[in-house]
Amino acid sequence: MNILNLIRWKNLLMIATVQLLIKYAFLDPFDADIMFNWFGMALLILSTLCLAAAGNIINDIYDVETDRVNRPHKVIVGKKVSEKMAYNLFVIFNVVGILIGFYLSHMVGRSGFFALFVIISALLYVYATYLKQTLLIGNIVISILVAMSILIVGLFELLPAITPQNQPTQLFFFKILLDYALFAFIINLVREITKDLQDIDGDYKADMNTLPIAIGRERASKVLFALTFLPLFAVVYYLMTYLYKQPIAVAYFLLFIIAPLLYITIKTYSAKTKKEFHHISNVLKLVMVFGMFSLLLYRYILIQ
Repeated sequence: MNILNLIRWKNLLMIATVQLLIKYAFLDPFDADIMFNWFGMALLILSTLCLAAAGNIINDIYDVETDRVNRPHKVIVGKKVSEKMAYNLFVIFNVVGILIGFYLSHMVGRSGFFALFVIISALLYVYATYLKQTLLIGNIVISILVAMSILIVGLFELLPAITPQNQPTQLFFFKILLDYALFAFIINLVREITKDLQDIDGDYKADMNTLPIAIGRERASKVLFALTFLPLFAVVYYLMTYLYKQPIAVAYFLLFIIAPLLYITIKTYSAKTKKEFHHISNVLKLVMVFGMFSLLLYRYILIQ
């Protein structure tokens, strides 16, 4: 169980779920031209999860000092799992993820796609060892990587199968995935800054240069409040532009995405304590989950 907590199994489950939803709830029902059968998709999910697990491990290794202040009851490396074991697992997950990525790249006839897995692995390491301590850059990089967990399915499933005949359809599906990836990027960026406000005490002792430390907790809270309008306005725009004729989609987005985002904006305006920022972070994660399951709606949206 300690190793499962070390690799953040709940987060990995979310990644696997959204990738399965993309394939089996979004692409397969509409007969999009795709590259993978169930085996190829399983390998893509496994590769993604291995790289994400490796990233979570190296992040925990370098976060021990801050975690002892911010969340001492959740410290795993050096307490429940030895640092040597953690490093070994980091290497194993990375090697497996990259090797599977090499195989998948050749399977779809795009050997250059292999570089994507190497870049993701390298960025996760650099994030944990250096970028996490820099002002906003670490927040942006990790949010890009979260978005890539969505976009990578489209890159492997749709792009290699493009022909002159199906190009408009393939790009239509890819554009929707791009919208979801952008939504995931924005939500995660807001959540990363929320977590920085939550963890300011431990980050300060570890000499990190997060936004709250650089400009102060009060100013960072105001920046966070302003940023919460981005996903709110983006979802409202998307709903009014593309889905306004679909009552099921309108009801779902209003109830499970727009309402929680509005709640987050209101809560952020007055949030000051660690407990309040932790609550906002959890609600943001819930919004990501609801956004993920909105993929199930497209079988009702696109057939009309």
